[in-house]
Amino acid sequence: MSGLRDRLTDGAYALGWSTVKKLPEPAAVRLGRTVADLTWKRRGKGVQRLESNYARVVPDATPERLAELSRAGMRSYLRYWMESFRLPAWSEERVRTGFDPKDLHHLTDGLAAGKGVVLALPHLGNWDLAGAWVTTKLGISFTTVAERLKPESLYDRFVAYREGLGMEVLPHSGGSAFGTLARRLREGGLVCLVADRDLSASGVEVDFFGETARMPAGPALLAQQTGAQLLPVTLWFDDSPVMKGRVHPPVAVPGSGTRAEKTSVMTQALADAFATGIAEHPEDWHMLQRLWLADLEPRPEPSDAGERP
Repeated sequence: MSGLRDRLTDGAYALGWSTVKKLPEPAAVRLGRTVADLTWKRRGKGVQRLESNYARVVPDATPERLAELSRAGMRSYLRYWMESFRLPAWSEERVRTGFDPKDLHHLTDGLAAGKGVVLALPHLGNWDLAGAWVTTKLGISFTTVAERLKPESLYDRFVAYREGLGMEVLPHSGGSAFGTLARRLREGGLVCLVADRDLSASGVEVDFFGETARMPAGPALLAQQTGAQLLPVTLWFDDSPVMKGRVHPPVAVPGSGTRAEKTSVMTQALADAFATGIAEHPEDWHMLQRLWLADLEPRPEPSDAGERP
């Protein structure tokens, strides 16, 4: 049964990349909204978890407001997928004009310093588009990490897709990702990591919207070990086809404390920056999984809505 499910999953993504990218943009937008609304009406586990997560972000929201947010969140989530399926077919001009970041000088100044930069992002907006913009508009290649997905053929599709956008992609497990990332940074390079959900169950505990969550230690550890700048980034959509974003000021390495203490302080600073962006645009935070420790169970929860890798 699992083999059949894996083949169906892989086939569904293959169909998306082969078919959706050929649609005119207005048709792709309509399709995304239709799928989002149908999924939202089903009230599956992913939608319920999204709504539960929004309840922490907007604690005074009424049930009606949470329902509105979850519907908008699913539309945003499907916008991410529709754009991602179509990105390989976008012209360079479409990519260059598809993203408008604020405070980009934090990134360019950090790279000019020659010690490397770590960009850390939450699951906001469309980070694949932001990455394609960096490689196309700025002409800067970067290295990232991807979770190993099942089936392996699906993971291979995502790696090929992101490498086609100009990224170097390393597996999250089963390799020496940290060492490779550190080498890239010591060479003055750029590393981009999605960092609002710990996949190892051994991350750093942070206060996130008033409750304890766990986030990966990697970004802070890389900055400490290599001297690279650590920059939080938040993204959001508005009513236009252009995604917006902000590069936040650098997260400083504390002048004193143990390695673990410094990592804790820096990861909390990342969490605070993420929370700022998520609170301003909650519907663009695509967190359809358990995040806070109070919600976690010994075994991972299956999600019928899928997960952004």
